[in-house]
Amino acid sequence: MCTAVTYHTKDHYFGRNLDFEFSYGESVTITPRNFPISFPNGVKWEKHHAMIGMAHVAEGWPLYYDAVNEKGLAMAGLMFGGNAVYQKPEEGKDNIPNWAFLLWILGQCETVEDAEKLLERINVTDEPFSDALPNSQLHWIIADGRRSITVEATADGLHVYDNPVGILTNNPPFPFHLQNLSQYMHVTAEPAVNQFAPQVDIQSFSRGMGGFGLPGDLSSSSRFIRAAFVKLNSLSGESERESVSQFFHILGSVEQQRGCCHLGEGKYEITIYSSCCNLDKGIYYYKTYDNHSITTVEMHKEDLEGSRLVSYPMNSGE
Repeated sequence: MCTAVTYHTKDHYFGRNLDFEFSYGESVTITPRNFPISFPNGVKWEKHHAMIGMAHVAEGWPLYYDAVNEKGLAMAGLMFGGNAVYQKPEEGKDNIPNWAFLLWILGQCETVEDAEKLLERINVTDEPFSDALPNSQLHWIIADGRRSITVEATADGLHVYDNPVGILTNNPPFPFHLQNLSQYMHVTAEPAVNQFAPQVDIQSFSRGMGGFGLPGDLSSSSRFIRAAFVKLNSLSGESERESVSQFFHILGSVEQQRGCCHLGEGKYEITIYSSCCNLDKGIYYYKTYDNHSITTVEMHKEDLEGSRLVSYPMNSGE
């Protein structure tokens, strides 16, 4: 199902868990500035912002799951099944299929504010990429070093929500997740305090009891709460090593293990990969379900003035 996270120390970080039952053959893919892009609405780009992220490359097109551009703007698409509704092309709008939405934003925006201006004109359309690759029902998180927003295309239109938590999971729609935080206002990283009956001598029998009630199941609503709690209470040093390590620990708090989420017919949802990208330096880190070692790809070590995609297949084994 997936969980996306933002995190800030000295630098700014963005990443996600991709939770699904199988892989499409993803690779870390760099789209250089001069890679030609032709959108279905007739718009053609000969030059645009370079970007790096995890993608399934089909027919020469990088279908990004998550990416960050050279200006430090990041975006990820997460499953939003049953709620996502894409529209038919509309005159006077920028008609962008859902599979091209991330490229449209990251290719020309530098900040969340830039993206918000584009979103005023965008109509996310229902045109599939191909017969073999029908539309995925998604919603999106867009983030830079200062703030993040959530974008949802539903039956009543395109909605843009400020995301002060910097977390996104899946259903229900984003306003529910923000409201749901109020049910966990009592959860704390501090030691438990006896507020039940102060006149009775009640003692904690374990460390961590201030977090009692924090959900531990794999549902999207529980993952949102748990990821938010862990992220907002996380502490790390400001070095790259410490920051990246802490980021993966945040994602680790909501990982999906094989066998715990049965989809029927012998299929199980797992965390296929976890990613972390330094928005300021264009460094993409990831690990996979069967490879806990962190693999690193640096965008700025490639020729960003090139015109061909650069792809690195995932290291899936230890």
